[in-house]
Amino acid sequence: MIVIYTSPGCASCRKVKAWLKERNINFVEKNIFTTLLNKTEVKYLLSRSENGTDDIISKRSKIIQKSNIDIDSMSMDELVDFVIQNPSVLRRPIIISENNFQVGYDAEEIDAFKPRDLKNIIKCDPNCPHYHTCGELREQ
Repeated sequence: MIVIYTSPGCASCRKVKAWLKERNINFVEKNIFTTLLNKTEVKYLLSRSENGTDDIISKRSKIIQKSNIDIDSMSMDELVDFVIQNPSVLRRPIIISENNFQVGYDAEEIDAFKPRDLKNIIKCDPNCPHYHTCGELREQ
């Protein structure tokens, strides 16, 4: 199952949802302002992030700038509590599935969320006369 963490007015969030809907891919949307995040969920998001806080926390957010907070000096528990109290610091959208994790909308990387059977349909036959035009690009 794919879960998308979104916020109202987020253009990238709308793009991700449209992309998934166009492909009939089921997802669960969690608006970070109306669905309260719990400690386990925030810890899980942080654990899935390859680059720690840099991937999912916007250090340019108003609350961090205004409060002059140093995210990097916080303990894990302090950071989790801070995110729960200030969900606006999260970058959006956060797209997560069992095997994939992506922050923001990236037209190329989002293909990782296509189901395997859909990926196989898209593969091009090397014997196709158009293979050199489109098939090689798809293989890359």
